[in-house]
Amino acid sequence: MASLQVKSRTGDLVLLDESAAERLGAELRGELLRPDDQAYDQARAVWNGLIDHRPALIARCSGAADVVQAVTFAREHDLLVSVRGGGHNIAGKAVCTGGLMIDLSPMRGVAVDPECCTARVEGGATLKELDRATQASGLATTAGVVTHTGVAGLTLGGGVGRLARRYGLACDNLRSAEVVTADGRMVRADESDNADLFWGLRGAGANFGVTTSFEFQLHRVGPEVLGGVVVHPLGKAKAALRFYGEYSLSAPDELSADAIFLTSPDGDPMLAISVCYVGSVEEGERVLQPLRRFGPPLVDEIGPVAYTELQAAADAFFPTGLRYYWKSHFLERITDDTVEATVDHFARVPSPRSLIVFQQYGGAVSRVDPSATAFRPRNAQYDNFAASIWPGPGELQTQRQWVRRWWDMVSPFSLEAEYVNNLGEEGEERVRAAYGGNYERLVSLKNTYDPANFFRLNANIRPGTR
Repeated sequence: MASLQVKSRTGDLVLLDESAAERLGAELRGELLRPDDQAYDQARAVWNGLIDHRPALIARCSGAADVVQAVTFAREHDLLVSVRGGGHNIAGKAVCTGGLMIDLSPMRGVAVDPECCTARVEGGATLKELDRATQASGLATTAGVVTHTGVAGLTLGGGVGRLARRYGLACDNLRSAEVVTADGRMVRADESDNADLFWGLRGAGANFGVTTSFEFQLHRVGPEVLGGVVVHPLGKAKAALRFYGEYSLSAPDELSADAIFLTSPDGDPMLAISVCYVGSVEEGERVLQPLRRFGPPLVDEIGPVAYTELQAAADAFFPTGLRYYWKSHFLERITDDTVEATVDHFARVPSPRSLIVFQQYGGAVSRVDPSATAFRPRNAQYDNFAASIWPGPGELQTQRQWVRRWWDMVSPFSLEAEYVNNLGEEGEERVRAAYGGNYERLVSLKNTYDPANFFRLNANIRPGTR
């Protein structure tokens, strides 16, 4: 009888009876793909073009029942498993090599309840689909800043976005979730049911199961907000970044302001400050006046704009299929040393697509107790990351070296923690740092819900580790 060569959870290559795979395919409402199927290469492709992993099987799930079938099958046959939502993880952990990829991307439904101000979102939906559905009722919740990011991965790691300072992280707005656990059970998690799991989902959720749906609290936002960018040349960027560091720390919760070092289409390095004000336009104009006056900037493109348009403004900087490598820090302040290191290092950027970003936190994010959710670093004021972005092969060493040199220079000024959604292959030490004082509780939770580390292709919390 024919067999497939697959990878076990321990990494060993084993043989799987072809008839077993056929039975799984027959049980799924969705489809089961193998490497010789026409749709296989498209299904395994993810946002980061560096990732070229080849699963033995891809279960494209049409609903939660398919996820249960796939998890049960993988457990019974001891297969390595990865879980794909939006496929936006920098390290490409959505796609395993040689195992079973559980693909939620066909599950993209978003159901909005305008009266209760809630939305139920399936595990394969993207931020674009979430924003489009909620804005139809003049509502929104915190989401990221690149619309083809998956809702699931963003939320399970914390989830910062333009509304976070006003309404908290995406995980702070999570009201409930439905999860398929490692033993194949479908459970609901909220403040009353499986409250321990609900705590862990909000910041470390990829470790405990496959979250098939999310229920979010929504807020009145838009349809227009005050937003846009001011731009300064690199020669004036040190002064502008120092000003930004002071201005942003005193900003009201309604304002989110991110500073981005980038290269213009004409090849000029510059600093852009991107803002979103969720409040009255009149008050926003007053709040933004010092930012718009400083310099003055080369470009001022701030004005009333559709919230969905502002949400999509960064998409052009992060297209699918390019090669990405980045590292990050959390910062409490932008010190003079950070300013000097950042501006001088960006002057030597090896790719015109690469960026250094200061994404603002604070506000409502910082008023949640660090132990209230798995997401711990509530004192962070900025997620500071350098992203090398380039189109072609053969440049990985140069691009990676540029990012790592920046990371080493800024590290002394950081909180010694980082955003878990930015982690690549840094290992257990950096995972521990990301969760800080919550790590031991997460280990205990892992022992309860996934003692065999079935879900390991993530920012992994290993069971039994002390």
